[in-house]
Amino acid sequence: MRTRGAILLANIITGLTLGYTVSNIGFGDYTELNRMFTFQDLRMLLSFAGAVVITVCAFALLRVRRTPGRIHAGVIPGAVLFGTGWAISGGCPAIPIVQVAGGYLPALVTIVGVTVGIRLCRWANARYFHLDRGSCGL
Repeated sequence: MRTRGAILLANIITGLTLGYTVSNIGFGDYTELNRMFTFQDLRMLLSFAGAVVITVCAFALLRVRRTPGRIHAGVIPGAVLFGTGWAISGGCPAIPIVQVAGGYLPALVTIVGVTVGIRLCRWANARYFHLDRGSCGL
């Protein structure tokens, strides 16, 4: 039987392991990310691709199935904003946490930006767009 404490402990251990691995690969270093995005160094790009392949294989082995959903009007602009933010800030929303843990305090600005962006998205969706939140949980 799974208890909340055991699940929390497993999540903490998994998160710390992932953060350590991501940091050592170089995903917490803006210069390394810039080199990946400009195709100057394929090491991290291949690491990322390898992680995707491993995840796909694990999902297949565990028989994880995604329920098909429709793509609404917010997906494309959201993806463009996410990618642009990733390129500008040097990381997806998890990377600034790794950067702060590594002592790079300017990443706190990115964390604040992500938080403000999420709140603005929720507000704009509730007020103007009324898009189906689906599994994303806007």
